[in-house]
Amino acid sequence: MKLQVLMYYQDDPKKCTAAKMIKFNLAKPVKKIFSKTLVLHPFAEKTLIPSDKSTISSILGVDCSWSLAEKEFSKKFSGIKRKLPPLLAGNPVNYAKLNKLTTVEALSGALFILGEKKQALEILNKFKWGHTFFELNQNLLDEYSKIETEYEIPKILQEY
Repeated sequence: MKLQVLMYYQDDPKKCTAAKMIKFNLAKPVKKIFSKTLVLHPFAEKTLIPSDKSTISSILGVDCSWSLAEKEFSKKFSGIKRKLPPLLAGNPVNYAKLNKLTTVEALSGALFILGEKKQALEILNKFKWGHTFFELNQNLLDEYSKIETEYEIPKILQEY
């Protein structure tokens, strides 16, 4: 699956997971978003489900500071906007915080839900703490990758 990143350059470049993904050719930086691009959008109305895979050609992570996220995501984006179902951050800055994911965590979570587990793990392997994200969320990701509608998510969360 093609991965893309829209960079806002608001965080420490040394800690920026999107910049590292670009450096290792795991994602491409973009300035324009196409209609069949899945845009990971934490404030979207709809939640990502496995069947979304049939309508997309690539996945885009928006790389911005969490302190500026509401402002940045209030802008109009082309593409298919989806939020991720609840996941715990595995990164050292926001460890175990719900939905405070880095760009690589968000992209990996989306890949996993869409059935691209191998690629999801490959991009996490570039980060010392990448395995932590997967370990914290493995059971949830397994369940999310099997759902048919977003209405199944509350039932999954009750079990955890």
